Order: sequence, then structure tokens, then C-alpha cells
Amino acid sequence: MKQLIAASLCVSLLAACGNDQGAATATRPRFKAELARTSYGIAHVQADNFGGLGYGLAYAYAQDNICMLADSLLTVRGERSRYFGPDAFATRPRDGEYGAALDFLDLRNEDSDFFFKGYLDLDQLRTAYAAEPSVVRELLAGYVAGYNRYLREQGADLPAACHGAPWVTPIGIDDLYLLIAEKALHGTGEVFAQAIVAAARDPASTTKPMAGTTLPSMPRIAPSLASNGLAIGRDASLSGHGLLLANPHYPWTSTDRFYQLHLTLPGVYDVMGVSLGGLPIVVIGFNKDVAWTHTVTKAIHFTTFRLRLDPADPSGTTYFYDGQSRKMSSRAATITTLQPDGSLRAKTRHFYFSHQGAVMILPGEGNGWSATSALVLGDPNRNNARLLRQWMEIGRAVSVNDLKSRLDAVAGLPWVNTVAADRGGGTLYADASVVPNMDAGKFRSDCLLSEELLMFDGARSACAWEGRASVLAGVVPPAQGPSMQRADYVGNSNDGYWLSNARQLLTGPPPLGYSPLYGPIGVEQHLRTRIGFVQIEEMLAARGRLGLDDLAELQFSNRIYAAELVLPELLPACVAANDPLLEPACSALGMWDRKANLDSRGAVLFREFWNQAAHIPGKWAVAFNPSDPVHTPHALAAAAMPAMLGALKDAVLKLQKLGIPLGGRLGDYQYEMRNGVRTPIHGGIGDIDGCYNSIHMANALDPSGYRNIAWGSSYIQLATFDESGPIALGILAYGQSTDPASPHYADQIALYSDRQLPSLPFSREAILADKQHQAMILIEY
Repeated sequence: MKQLIAASLCVSLLAACGNDQGAATATRPRFKAELARTSYGIAHVQADNFGGLGYGLAYAYAQDNICMLADSLLTVRGERSRYFGPDAFATRPRDGEYGAALDFLDLRNEDSDFFFKGYLDLDQLRTAYAAEPSVVRELLAGYVAGYNRYLREQGADLPAACHGAPWVTPIGIDDLYLLIAEKALHGTGEVFAQAIVAAARDPASTTKPMAGTTLPSMPRIAPSLASNGLAIGRDASLSGHGLLLANPHYPWTSTDRFYQLHLTLPGVYDVMGVSLGGLPIVVIGFNKDVAWTHTVTKAIHFTTFRLRLDPADPSGTTYFYDGQSRKMSSRAATITTLQPDGSLRAKTRHFYFSHQGAVMILPGEGNGWSATSALVLGDPNRNNARLLRQWMEIGRAVSVNDLKSRLDAVAGLPWVNTVAADRGGGTLYADASVVPNMDAGKFRSDCLLSEELLMFDGARSACAWEGRASVLAGVVPPAQGPSMQRADYVGNSNDGYWLSNARQLLTGPPPLGYSPLYGPIGVEQHLRTRIGFVQIEEMLAARGRLGLDDLAELQFSNRIYAAELVLPELLPACVAANDPLLEPACSALGMWDRKANLDSRGAVLFREFWNQAAHIPGKWAVAFNPSDPVHTPHALAAAAMPAMLGALKDAVLKLQKLGIPLGGRLGDYQYEMRNGVRTPIHGGIGDIDGCYNSIHMANALDPSGYRNIAWGSSYIQLATFDESGPIALGILAYGQSTDPASPHYADQIALYSDRQLPSLPFSREAILADKQHQAMILIEY
């Protein structure tokens, strides 16, 4: 073991360490942590308080991802324009290095800066965190100090992506409030960011939007994040203990990357797994009794409201509520923009809010800001400061029953489901995410003005969220949301809560069921959801009980369910067509194994065919049956066959033009490039083609193939338990570090390509026995 002991003295904790908790005494460490690194750079931090955990984790994370974290902090501070100019966009990925851009927040720097400066409210966030338990603030204070210490010690030798960059600066606790707040907005405020910025006004005018503002397009409601979660219970487990498959499909290059960590506060908190985008806590992982994961929920986490404005106010900032006039509040947001000549220019906009939310402008009649009405976004995640406490509580759960109680008590998860298994063989599915408490009856009343925008009448309290005065400020209590506990299995792949187990559909309490905001029931499910349940049911029928090896097989089966559904009818029709252009395609698809393995020949042809054919209307002979959502719809309709063969011809012509053989190996054409090394990648797209192991490539097919992964299978974790503790296997497919010079920049990509899942060292003995083990003790007074 290599052990380094380091200590430093902060002259001022507030200035030098970014700590707002006051000065430390000279007689004891303010922060102390043991930081160990094991194989693949996994960070293990042990401390005697949460501040020490945050301190050690921040130091480790900065070692691996300092440029990405510093860049993302510019976004949430609203400072991108100051360093990169107002018209540029967030940093794009550099050959897998990192990117600061978010898939669902594609804004010019100026608009991005105004959004974060105008929409996030530091005063409200400070107030919200002041109400949180002291250990939350302790954790954040330690993280700030650990990050700033790394900069003091390594600031002159940062990676090439940010070496000497003026935007890599010390941080304070406010920066973490903003960083965490950004994560909460993925399914709400960030979806409507452009619309909110469009409604901001120039301070020189009390009635006009800022000059140059363009009307936004209708936002894409669902963020492009996905996942698989599967929990096996005592009735289906070989050991009788629970098993969990965690397979989030997240970006490979953005600030939503995961990071492998293990945080230990003896006797209080001992959890291993991954954090998200620099957050100082385990968000998906396991302890000695419970393993859990999250999937992006189908629920909608906002509503909109149409205000009726008071014509007596020519500024349009007074509205009626229950017949009484109310004045909007406003926030002045000032940003600094870099000019072409190198000078800096300050710009200000005013953002307006009713008590229901931020004013915004969208296309369509009644969706703008007119003399008579305005549209506002109701966003319960805007000041959600409960995230860290929620994940702290999850990590301390001792059973799925206990975990459910902790979800119900905190209600802090912003936009994810929870799937979990425990030592006793219990399983849990729950959508405990933050959902507006809008009674189901209001969706059937005149309160609902627009179903497309979930727009309600903002002039009447009768149309408002329920429980507005409660501690959760209009959020559905999670105990009243969808959940299921079973002894066989539960699972979710981002489709509706109602299909969490193929044997029992979850429809909600009578007479109206759950709020419509949790998503529709009785609707067709994605093929990825269906293949997940098909595989688990087939395995249970054939084997009775399952172990970790079976879950690994399920994860990497790479079956293309669309092919299984359509080729039985398509191939005979293809041969019967007697078309010279189709003949080699018929042969290639006939010999294909109907999978997306590296050696699968014909997978590229089918993908290009199905990307078009999946959108052909009326293609199924057997229609969707809500009582059998796993197996319907299926079988190609005869009337759709000409269009299907036409799509196949188009795919053949495309591959011929690109010089790609119809029976080419997938591994020769789907790959990730890192440091000049080309690694073949298996996996399909997911929802559209029904591959459980979902991979989305950054580039469309060209003569070299599909190159570099944009998002998809990222952290893969299999976990169960024995009498001595957890047993877990896993990889972070893209690696711990975004620095091309780091040994952990590409060291796990080959593991993914080879379908290897190493053991995750949880016990002290396993950590010390790791051949790559290194440790250092960090102390700061």
C-alpha cells in the first residue's frame, strides 16, 4: 500500500477553503478523510463525519474531472458568456473527453446564462438548505473545501482542456446549491428554458421582451435519459436474497456522467455505487442490506397556468386570482458577455413570476404574453433542496420497507423511479418523484384549458395544486403515488408505472386511480420495456430461480425484439418478391442471429431498415391489447408489406452507397474511439428496436460506421447479498476520468466490449486486497 499523509492550513476557511461554516479550531482537523483508489480508479472515502466524506470525494472527483466540473459550474452560475462569448454553445465533447452541453438545454450561452441567473433563486435556495439537516450542509462544506484544496495544490498542472483557463476558480457553497438545483430541473424548468428566457424583458421597457428574442419552438417534454431497473425477490432468487440489475442509460460525455465511489462513515453510512455529475452522494448503489437503482419516470413534473391579466395595469404584470388583483414579482438578472474586441459588456433582463411560477412564451394562441393573459410554468422542483437528504436516507435503508418509508418521508427525488431489492428477498418499485398534487378530477373539469401543455386556469384557486400550504408545497405525498412490492420481481424501463410486473398490472386506487400526471395506463409500451419482461419471464419459466449470472446474461443478451416480431413475416415476403435488389438482403437477414452482438452479421442492415420501417402506420396484424401489454402488438400486417419491402430496399441502397456489406459484422461498424484506439461496441438502440442493452451513437451511419457513443448503457451494476455482506459486480463503461492523459480515461470501455463485470470491493478487506490499491490521508485545519 502506498500511503501519503498530507495536511494544509487555511488562513481563512471562508476565502481559501470556500467554507461558510466559520473558522476551525487549531486543535482538531476541520476536515479529515482517508481516500483510497482501487482498480479502475474507484474512489473509496472514509471519514468520521459527513464533512470529511465530502472533502475526500471532492478531491478525488477533481483528480478525474476537474475541467468538466469547472465548466459545468460556469453554466449554473450563468457565466458562460463571460468566458466563451454570448453566441457560442456549451462545450461540445472532444473525442470522448467531456462535454458541458445537456441534450435538453441546447441554448446559446447568453440565453443559458440568463435562464440560470433569472430562474434559479439563490436566496430561496439558501433558505431551503438552512431548513435541511445540518449534515447536509456539513457534506457540502466539506466538498467545497476538498475541491478548493485540489485547486491550490494542482491548479498549475491541470489537464489540457482547462490548463491555465481563467474560468477554473475556487468555489463556495452557493455554487453547489446551484449545481444540485440544475440536476433537479431536467424534467421541468430546463425543458422550458427557452420559453422562460423569451418572456424576459429589457429593463428599458416595461412591456416589451428583450430585443432580438425569438419565439421558441414547442419544447420536448421528455429528456433523453433512460434506464433499465430489475429487482428479483425471494420467490425467484437462487439464494432467497434479493438481486438487483441497475442499468442507467445516461450520457457518456456530458455533465450527467456517473462517477464510481464508496462513502463510509462507520456505523452511520456505508454505501457504494455512483454519483451523478459531481453530486457529493451515492445516487445509485448498495449497502450491506439494500441495493437500488433509478429509472427516468413517465410522470410529468410540472403543470402550466394561464393567468387573466388586469387591464388597468398597462405593463401586463398584474393578474386576477379569485377575483382579486395580484402583482407579479420580478427578478433582475445581469450577465457579463465577452465582446469580439475582448471587452466585457453587462446585460440585464427582468424575469416575472406569479405565485404559481415563471412567466414564459410559447407558440400558439393563448400561449404568449398578451394584454389579457400570460402563461406561467408551475415547477415544484425549482427550489427542491431535498435531493441530498433523500439519497442520504436511501443509503441508510435496511430493507425495501424501510427504503419506502424514507422515500415517503422526504419526497426529494426530482424525476426518477426507484427499483430496489433487499437482503430478505423483498423488492420495490416506486415512483416517489416530485409530482404536482393536481387532483385527477381537475383533468375532467373546466380547470383544464389545454391538455397538450397541461395548462390549467390560473385565475381560480379551485384549479390550483392541492396542499399548497404544506411542507411539500403542492407535491403529491409519495405514499399516495404508484408503488409495488413483490416476492418475485419488479422492473421498469422508463415506461408506465402500471407495467412493473408482467403478472400484476398496477392501476391505482379507485375510483379515478393515480393522478394523470403519473402517466397514462393501458397504452402500448416501448419494445425495450417489452423485451425486458419477455426475457425475465422466459428465464423464470426455464430455470425457476435466478442468480447474478442470469442477470448478466439478460443484460447482455442484445436481442433485437423488433427483429423477432417482424422477420417471421418479412423474410418469406422478401423471398417471394423475387427482386434482385432484395435477394441479398433476404439472405443476410435470414442468416443474422437477430442480436446486436459484435459478431452479429446483418445487424447494421436491420437497423437502417427498422429506423424507417418502425414508423410505417398500420404495420401490426395483432393490435395492442392492454391486458397483454408485454406480447402485443405483434406480427406484420399483409397490407403493410409493400411499405416494409420498400424500406428494406432503401436500407440496401444506403449500405451499397456507403460501401458497407449487407452482412457486415456489427463490431466492425459500431465503435468508440479513445486516444486513437478503436473499441468495438455491442448493443442496439433500445426503445425503437427493442434492445435491452441500449446504446445511442453520436454519429449517423457513414462509410466508417457508427462512431462514438452519445448516451446509453453507462453504469452497470449487479448486486445481491450473503451472510457476510453485499456481493456486487459492475462497470462504469466510459471510465472514471474525462482527461485523456488519465489511466482511467478508457480502461473500462474494453470491459464493456468484452462483457466483463468485475467484482466491486465493498469490505475493508476487499479494498486492501485490491492490486491497484493506493491511499492517502487528507487533513485540513
